[in-house]
Amino acid sequence: MHLFTMFLSSLLNHFINLALTGQATSIYFPLATYSSVGSATVNASQGKEKGGKDHIKTELMDMVPIKKLQWLSSVFCVDANGIVVLMEFRGGGLMVYDLTGAISASFFKGYSKLSNKEKLEWNNRGFSTFHSVVVAAGSLYLLLFSDLFIDSEDVLFINKSSTLSETIMGVSIGYFLSDLAMIIYNYPALGGIEYILHHGLSMFSIVQSLLSGQAQFYIFIVLFTEITTPFVNLRWRLDAAGLKNSKLYIYNGVALFIGWLVARIILFVFLFFHMFVHFDQVKKVYWLGFYSLIAIPPVLSLMNLFWFWKIARGMIKTLRKSKQT
Repeated sequence: MHLFTMFLSSLLNHFINLALTGQATSIYFPLATYSSVGSATVNASQGKEKGGKDHIKTELMDMVPIKKLQWLSSVFCVDANGIVVLMEFRGGGLMVYDLTGAISASFFKGYSKLSNKEKLEWNNRGFSTFHSVVVAAGSLYLLLFSDLFIDSEDVLFINKSSTLSETIMGVSIGYFLSDLAMIIYNYPALGGIEYILHHGLSMFSIVQSLLSGQAQFYIFIVLFTEITTPFVNLRWRLDAAGLKNSKLYIYNGVALFIGWLVARIILFVFLFFHMFVHFDQVKKVYWLGFYSLIAIPPVLSLMNLFWFWKIARGMIKTLRKSKQT
């Protein structure tokens, strides 16, 4: 499993380098790409005439310090070794995934009665809940309580970033990469093609924003939508535990419906409106990031609408059933 994750991480790093410099790197281990990325940066920034594709590459590489590429590669390396960038436990190197299983076995009697497939998904959902809480809290702080994304005389909000914002995005990349590897490795036990598409688009967007330092405001709006994930995971766990007819299941379903409506429907409307009002700054994002910013949010929004329709149907069905009983 760790080798499979390492292969995915090095493959992603290979395509990042190819997109930025036009030069390929060997697909084996992320740290091995440092020298090739560094030389590509030098080649891209020297001896190029302005205009055409060479000028675009040079502009982009000027915005992407080599330290960011190295840091991003190191994130993938840590992730590939199974630590998942979330936490490292001395004396065992346990992942959040494994910790979820250990805690569940100790405090939930029904855990031992679950099938191996159900235990796999149970532990995986503990992993995703941890990520969603950390990322949503960080996004909320950066968006509402910090002054990071306030325009200043020197820097526009579209070009603003900080150590904290990059750290949160690094954690999110580590989660999406690891979870994607688990989904593919255990396909289709942990999810179908829609999860692969969601994780792929999310990683593609976050990596671009992290490397360029641009459009992080919009990235954190989308990352905040992860706040609905704990309700989704609790709903599945209650179902797996045979508590589908409990009051907690009903209350959680209503909370999920309201949370999804606010965080994944209304918030996306605000995102599109904000982009429209500040389109003069949106146009300053480098070319690949600009087109991604235009294309990816509508795709995620359509996916959210589809899932919202399913959540609404499930909630109505549950409420009708509870009234009958």
